[in-house]
Amino acid sequence: MSSVLADGTAVLGRQLQKARHAPALLILTQTMPITMLLFFGYVFGSALAMPGAEYREFLVPGLLAATAANGLMTGMFTAAQDAHRGVMDRFRTLPMSRAAVPLGQTGADLLTTAVAMVPLMLVGLAMGWRVENGLPGALAALGVLLLFRFATAWVGTYLGLISRSEEAAGQLGSATFVLPMLSSAYLPTAGLPGPLRTVAEWNPISAVATAVRELCGNAGGEAAAGAAWPAAHPVAGALCWSVALLVLFVPLAARRFARGHG
Repeated sequence: MSSVLADGTAVLGRQLQKARHAPALLILTQTMPITMLLFFGYVFGSALAMPGAEYREFLVPGLLAATAANGLMTGMFTAAQDAHRGVMDRFRTLPMSRAAVPLGQTGADLLTTAVAMVPLMLVGLAMGWRVENGLPGALAALGVLLLFRFATAWVGTYLGLISRSEEAAGQLGSATFVLPMLSSAYLPTAGLPGPLRTVAEWNPISAVATAVRELCGNAGGEAAAGAAWPAAHPVAGALCWSVALLVLFVPLAARRFARGHG
């Protein structure tokens, strides 16, 4: 275990150095959620049944959950890039744990995400979002978000390792943008048609978004009548989804890295 952590820390440092030399990517990852918050909060919010301030309180946790879910896209792209440029092959020749490389990559993604969420939260506070349940609620919500981000990064890493090319991984990663649309990240699920509502309520992003709302004491933290189990028990649902994804994809990604992508 100590070897895995030591090797993983070394890979994490490499990934952070890599991110340091790509400031444009860091700026994009930080400004895109803020742009969406401003657009949805002031443009779409005025057209919904929710009053503007109430919708923005509903929206901020949803965007935080969508940001956490983007670990799927970034993990996929990072793993595919390293795999198809020969970086993974060089790592496999070194005397290091096979689990250390994906662990370092997902750990670096987790740290950069934690930093990227700060500006989004600050803008949300400026727009009227508040954490009504105090510091304990805020810390619990942050823990749920980061655990989900860590889980989705492992899913993305596995998909990136099995991708046929960087381009294929990029296209598939871009397609994941639709996943928050099929959830309660931006709109309540109660008004959706039956089958679509079922899909949205079983979407892990819905559980995470609703859990953050519940923990922060925001609008939309209450389950609608007849809601599916993850929507009715959002905190438990978010934790169950995250743990299930980690249990499934951590060994899959580690084994795939050890085998190579060929």
